[in-house]
Amino acid sequence: MPLLRSALLLLVSLSAACQAQKLPKLNLTLKQELDQMEAVDQQYRRLFGSGPGMEAKFDSVAKAAGISPEQVGSYLSQRMVAQDSINIQRVGQIIAQYGYPGKTLVGEPTNEVTLLVIQHSTRIPRYLKLVEREAAKGEVPFYLYARMLDRHLMYQNKAQLYGTQGCSYGVPNPATSQRETVSFIWPIEDAARVNERRKQAGFDSTVEENSLRLGIPYKPMTLAEALRIKQASQTPAR
Repeated sequence: MPLLRSALLLLVSLSAACQAQKLPKLNLTLKQELDQMEAVDQQYRRLFGSGPGMEAKFDSVAKAAGISPEQVGSYLSQRMVAQDSINIQRVGQIIAQYGYPGKTLVGEPTNEVTLLVIQHSTRIPRYLKLVEREAAKGEVPFYLYARMLDRHLMYQNKAQLYGTQGCSYGVPNPATSQRETVSFIWPIEDAARVNERRKQAGFDSTVEENSLRLGIPYKPMTLAEALRIKQASQTPAR
């Protein structure tokens, strides 16, 4: 009986060792760098928004920066754009050295950080196919690729597929000569089936629910209508 017990323990140990060998070895140094990059990416974005405490946050930033509260929005935007530029430069170096740092290399959810940085840059066209391949392999969630694809299509003045992107434009009001903000969900290709596509892509909400989360009641819009609003926003107010 002791021999049998020892043999069983040996088999369990060997099995555990084999399983351990199959587990991917994460690049912990790179993981730590990307986790820090995500924190930096979000530090200014968290200061934007609305709700309780936002005025106090802006006042705090104004005092720390030595500017007026009215200047805080512009100040934060400039700092955010500058940091985004630094982040995407580093991400480009990382991709050149390692390829896309997916879950095999840096684990979850760190595998989403590089995608987040790309999303906040002008380099989506450069990396979109790479992200698509990584999503197909399961290295990043497919719904995050779908969100990036939607943003790319919107930037190309094309209809999106998954209804993830909303937009706001300041449009001159002919009656008052003042600009008014018009917000809407960017037009969706085959909008009647968008929730079916969202479910297949891994989203946990409908387009209507996502629109409410963005603070924009969902209303289907044609691409021609959206482009007219966009063009009007570029017309100087009288």
